[in-house]
Amino acid sequence: MNHRLHLRLEHLERATNRLLDTVEAMGERATVAPGPEQWSAVQVVQHLLVAETGVGQYIEKKLREADTLRPTGLAGFLKSRLLRLALRLPGLRFKVPRYLAELTPAEVPALPELRSQWEATRRHLERLLNEYPGKLLSRAIFKHPRSGMLTIHQTLDFMLDHVLHHQKQVERIAASVQKAGAGS
Repeated sequence: MNHRLHLRLEHLERATNRLLDTVEAMGERATVAPGPEQWSAVQVVQHLLVAETGVGQYIEKKLREADTLRPTGLAGFLKSRLLRLALRLPGLRFKVPRYLAELTPAEVPALPELRSQWEATRRHLERLLNEYPGKLLSRAIFKHPRSGMLTIHQTLDFMLDHVLHHQKQVERIAASVQKAGAGS
């Protein structure tokens, strides 16, 4: 695996484990939504799992069409940076893309099952990265719904920032349900 890809994957692993540990520490409250039309911490985990599964599937599909991949250029670089900034701004919320919402099962599995599924999904991503052709590192491989085509490095940066964005959300949920539980 390319060294830069390996480093990004390690950062993603640490962030994911931190998020899962935070949700696990909530115990039964991890399934409690802080309010109507809001996600529970376990639903956040499910969302991230569905998103990462979709990213892996998209990359795999695009690798089969490797000869059609194009460089992203300066515009792609700038859009990627704006996406990273947006995901790091506190309090900024995004609507889940419709196609991703449609892929999310209505039933939310228990956290241990989600953790297991995520581990399998992550190992699949790791295999893709281990076999990733060096000649495609500067080519657009993933289409983000808001920022457009990203290189594999930019895709991993997005995935990391996505997890970190939702880490903050999980922390807010934990504080909210803890406060609500203390008041009852």
